Amino acid sequence: MLRARIFGFDISASHINSCIILIHAAEVCKAFTVHWDDLDCLLRAISAMIPTARCLAAKPPGFFKRTTEELSRLTRIAWNAEALQTPTKPYYLLNFEDESTVASCKTMADRAVGGYSTANLDYVPADPATNTPAHARFHGSISTKLPPNWRVERTGYAAFRNKDRGFWLFGRLFWDVDPYTYLALRVKSDGRRYTVNIQTDSIVETDIHQHRLYTHHHRVRQAPEASSSPLAAAAEASEEDELSKILYPKGIPAALSDVPPESTIISTASATTSGSGGWETVLLPFNSFVRTNHGMVVEPQTSLLRQRIRSVGIGLTDRVEGPYDLRIHRIWATNGMSEEEIEEERRICGPNALPVDEGVRTRWGSNRPPEKQESSEQHEATRPPPPVKGLKGLKSEWEH
Repeated sequence: MLRARIFGFDISASHINSCIILIHAAEVCKAFTVHWDDLDCLLRAISAMIPTARCLAAKPPGFFKRTTEELSRLTRIAWNAEALQTPTKPYYLLNFEDESTVASCKTMADRAVGGYSTANLDYVPADPATNTPAHARFHGSISTKLPPNWRVERTGYAAFRNKDRGFWLFGRLFWDVDPYTYLALRVKSDGRRYTVNIQTDSIVETDIHQHRLYTHHHRVRQAPEASSSPLAAAAEASEEDELSKILYPKGIPAALSDVPPESTIISTASATTSGSGGWETVLLPFNSFVRTNHGMVVEPQTSLLRQRIRSVGIGLTDRVEGPYDLRIHRIWATNGMSEEEIEEERRICGPNALPVDEGVRTRWGSNRPPEKQESSEQHEATRPPPPVKGLKGLKSEWEH
């Protein structure tokens, strides 16, 4: 290693290079009238830009990680012969306990067309003291103010969804939820009218299948203010009627109405009151989602292409001005609440926890072969004896 002796001190070549760099930095600062304090702030800012372990962990998975995860999932299904029976374990689509899942989502609002609504999706760490899991917070503000652009006729919406999942070893990556019945969401709602959006790899790329997100804190309709004049209330009602006729020419579908259909499974605990804002799990049937295009229900209604789901997200289009706040823990595909999930469900949701699905618990009657055998034995006992063939049979028929 090269060394030099300057003013009685041994200095290596690396130290000399560092000194030269500092001298050049001082000359640059002098040329641009920058003080040493400003240089120190600049160096601190540069050091802050170095990615930390948390930042690297929050990045969406790359090609090799996606391929490894998908291959391990398919291998597990083949090894356990899960494809031969109805699955009882959950299939996580968006697990917001992982910070990288939040990083793999994107937000949308009417600001893209000049509006004033905002949309944010932030990661919130877990709080064991209150049994609050790590989750994503979808929040912002809705504004129906129109921008100074005559082409924009309507604003007041915000949404988020996952980004394109990218490619893996065998092409583009999709979610296959064909063996499952429900889309499950564990949320903490503020009561506004949110909509769950699913986009598939269909022929029309702009088609989105939608379902209203019903919760215990779901507000059917905002009560009109007492100070509003009757003329303003009548004008607002007529505007809503005209909008409903445009969006739903054949009437509002059950999955998008203000009243939850019977097929939607939500908690029936009486301990939750309106506005209390607790965690709860909602199960939405896949076959209840409504096909829409640019917010309008289109015909013919086609079933959801469950084998090739591209994105899942939540939107807010109630056009009610003011802030909104929705917490999302997980979004997954399921056939019902299993015994493996019930412990976590009760810990997080408390009195709002869903019960164990009886079909999932008993594997839809697969654990009851003795009853089937008994019924078949009784049927065999009551069955008449088979007729005798040949001349002997003819003789018995003549005798009787």
